[in-house]
This record gives sequence, C-alpha cells and structure tokens, in this order.
Amino acid sequence: MPLKTFKPITPSGRYKQLPSFDEITKSKPEKSLLKPLKRSGGRNNTGRITTRHIGGGHKRHYRLVDFKRNKRDIEANVVGIEYDPNRTCRIALIQYKDGVKSYILAPVGLEVGAKITSGENVAPKVGNAMPLSQVPLGTDIHNIELLPGGGGKVARSAGQHAVLSNRDGGWALVKMPSGEIRRFHEACYCTIGQVGNRDHMNEISGKAGRSRWQGIRPTVRGMCMNPVDHPNGGGEGKSKSGGGRQHLLSPWGHAKGQKTRKKKKTTSVFIVESRHDRKK
Repeated sequence: MPLKTFKPITPSGRYKQLPSFDEITKSKPEKSLLKPLKRSGGRNNTGRITTRHIGGGHKRHYRLVDFKRNKRDIEANVVGIEYDPNRTCRIALIQYKDGVKSYILAPVGLEVGAKITSGENVAPKVGNAMPLSQVPLGTDIHNIELLPGGGGKVARSAGQHAVLSNRDGGWALVKMPSGEIRRFHEACYCTIGQVGNRDHMNEISGKAGRSRWQGIRPTVRGMCMNPVDHPNGGGEGKSKSGGGRQHLLSPWGHAKGQKTRKKKKTTSVFIVESRHDRKK
C-alpha cells in the first residue's frame, strides 16, 4: 500500500506521509461485530498510572476479530477490507456459507471475493488457517497460536510475518519477526501470508496533533525534570555531574539496556536461538 505525501503549504505537511487507504473497500463497520471500548488513560484497576503517555484521543469501538478461526472446513467469502482504529493493520470482513460474519486480520494479497477456509486439509494459500503440521516449510505465516486452541498471539501487527523453518518430534521451528527461532507445538494453528499495511512503519504524522487524536500524550525528557521526578533530573543547565549527563536511567532507576527478562522464565525452554545471538 503506497503512502501519500503532501505539498508543504503548512509546516506540518512538509514531511507528512500518511496511508492512502487504497485497499479499503468498506467504510462502515459491521454493527454486530462492534463492542464498546472503555479508555483507561493508562491506569490499572486501582487508579494508578501503570503506562505513561496515554490519554485523550478519539472515541473508538472495538472490532471483534476472530483470532481462533475455529469454524473448520467451512468456506468463507471476503466481503470487504476495513480500517481498524485499534490496530496497525487492516481487517477483512468474511461471511461463511451458513451466514455467520466475522473479522480476520487482512494479509497481503487478500482481495474482496476471495474464498478462504480454516482446517487441516486446506490449501496453503493466503488467508487460509491451518495447523503448523500441515504448512509447507519456508512459508510466510502470521497470527500463530502459542497453545493449541488458544487463538493467534504471534505476528499480528502491520507487515509482520514469521517463517516456518523446520519440524522435529511434534514441534515446529518458527523464525519470528525479531529473528528469534522458537518452538511451537505443531497442532497450533496459524494463517498463511504476511499481515497487510506493510508501509505502516514509514508513516510520518507530521504534527503533534495527530498523535493526540490517537490517544498518545506528550513525553517529557528526564533531563528536563527535577531530581525528585527523575534520576536524570536537576543540575544547572546541561550538567554533566548531577543533571542528566551521567549514566542514563529509566524513571525507576534501571540502566538503559539492562535486561529485564526473568532469568528462569518457564517459556525460555521454547527458544531455540535468541534474537540477541546475531549481535554477538
């Protein structure tokens, strides 16, 4: 999907690059698949801010996306491609032969009118969902389940795809978008193809206001704060001793680059090759 640029008649338009939305064929969502979405402002159930820089933004409805694809061996027709304000990729509205409608993530190359199916004995074509045991080696996949029947969790954002590299002893070895090679049970379902909207990473908002529409609040540098507010705060001017030019820290005192993953995390046994091994 190409990005569109703008004439620099205003400062915000000089570097702005936004999606053209050429692939979208349906403007209004399916009402039966909408759900109210309450905004948290980054706060947890006790009212404390646990994720900073979240608040405001346009009102949204949540689209009920089918990540499980558990209607097996029933052919569905792609009715339209829609915009989803809650995720970076596009979603596709599909209708099964029995009349049931649902949303799925729209992969690259999925067009209106295409026929897609979910099951063990389906062809490995774009949009079809099948277990890892049936996917040909070297195939691009997305929306991968971590546990059989648990619904897709891996490779769901715009432009993401993993590659099935090998199978061994009931396990499938998948190269993740990060470069990590990870084991999945071969009964886990996945969807064939690459997630659409590949140019999302190249979008440029052009102005701070567009971030506010999306519910993203401003971020203030720690150097600009007082010592009581941040480890890098304080000092007279740009101080090298007490005012932010020392070793960089997070607001909670962690050194930047410090590993935060638990050393004895139980799921580490599924990692065959770490994404950090390439950097050594």
